[in-house]
Amino acid sequence: MTLMTASEYIESLRKLKTRVYMFGEKIDNWVDHPIIRPSINCVAMTYALAQDPKYKDLMTATSNLTGHTINRFTHLHQSPEDLIKKVKMQRLLGQKTASCFQRCVGMDSFNAVYSTTYEIDEKYGTHYHENFKKFLIYVQDKDLTVDGAMTDPKGDRSKAPHEQKDPDVFVHVVERRPDGIVVCGAKVHQTGSINSHWHIFMPTIAMKEADKDWAVSFACPTDAEGLYMVYGRQSCDTRKLEDGANIDLGNAKFGGQEALVVLDHVFIPNDMIFLNGETEFAGMMVERFAGYHRQSYGGCKVGVGDVLIGAAALAAEYNGVEKASHIKDKLIEMTHLNETLFSCGLACSCEGCATKAGNYQIDLLLANVCKQNVTRFPYEIVRLAEDIAGGIMVTMPSEKDFKSEMVVGKNGETIGEICRKFFVGRDDIPTEKRQRIMRFIENMCLGSAAVGYRTESLHGAGSPQAQRIMIARQGNIAQKKEFAKIIAGIVDKD
Repeated sequence: MTLMTASEYIESLRKLKTRVYMFGEKIDNWVDHPIIRPSINCVAMTYALAQDPKYKDLMTATSNLTGHTINRFTHLHQSPEDLIKKVKMQRLLGQKTASCFQRCVGMDSFNAVYSTTYEIDEKYGTHYHENFKKFLIYVQDKDLTVDGAMTDPKGDRSKAPHEQKDPDVFVHVVERRPDGIVVCGAKVHQTGSINSHWHIFMPTIAMKEADKDWAVSFACPTDAEGLYMVYGRQSCDTRKLEDGANIDLGNAKFGGQEALVVLDHVFIPNDMIFLNGETEFAGMMVERFAGYHRQSYGGCKVGVGDVLIGAAALAAEYNGVEKASHIKDKLIEMTHLNETLFSCGLACSCEGCATKAGNYQIDLLLANVCKQNVTRFPYEIVRLAEDIAGGIMVTMPSEKDFKSEMVVGKNGETIGEICRKFFVGRDDIPTEKRQRIMRFIENMCLGSAAVGYRTESLHGAGSPQAQRIMIARQGNIAQKKEFAKIIAGIVDKD
């Protein structure tokens, strides 16, 4: 067993018969499509860094299932130290790509499904845990990328799955056979789904007995018969289709990806099923996955934040205002907010504990505090970055204008020369450098990368209210009241 290289990963995608649709058309060569390829490059970075001896400790781990050296993205956390390394690894990758590198959802689903299936088997004598272990060993030994698919379209949010007019708005079983099940439905906002070899599907909410057919978890290959995907639209995405575009892209090499994943009567064999009607465990799987994924945001968004802070500092230099006290103060505030998020990611990791299955989970309260902060702080970091950059970030002419040789000036100046003349900052900084950093900040704050850094920070792993519900549940106000009573000398009479 050997770890895949970045190039081997990319070539492995070409072997799949993944069905991808975008802009109303089927995309046959989606691996090389200019809109999709930057997101593939991000995933490839998770393979490239695992090959680098400098990052071996963060990027690889020893499998508790086989003893083999594996990519950490396929690992079951065995200690608080593993949880800490996970967060540090995610920060590293954010620093390297300034984008979403997409393998976190799979890693978080592995750990949630592993511990949940153990407890289902313990109660019901099922074989889900063994099913999952065999699947994960296969994933580890092949070094595969797996999408963790949890978010259903949900339809009318006031109704349970079985009450919906269209039952497909939640993934559900439509047929049970001796050799497996047939499922229909869809998952939305699926990060990196097209770039994955396999998918793990999980419930999206806690369920009651009437929702038995919707309480289902399973794995299936990305190119399974009946599975297809519609690529999600991102801000400024068609810039990637423009001839010769580079500077205007902001981040030409890396990007994120989201898609609608549709299951149209997909057959799932028995050995790939991890939950099938045991409704009381649907909520456990959701809660554990959400906890792990909320921890993840204390790493990945911090790494991207590091890059944005650096870009804002460069913009200040290129504008000639880097020594201004208010600029220094804004960079300090951005750093403070970013490191606070990292602290939360580390804290919930340090307080992790073993599950019954033996893998480690984070402290749920602190993980939800981490994600609650992530719903706010990146927005303030972005605001400060835009403040430092200035309006040129969104009003600057196109890259083609800067390169144009059309003569317009009375002295024979071209449009390109005019643009380079009037969009210069400091005398010793070429206009192109200023142009590049402004487009890069635009990409992160308002363009395609804003999907991963801004909106995903708000809604990913559950919207803000989801964390507040968990904080209320985990906050143990009753115990805090007892602390106060004891110190205040309050004695309740029987």
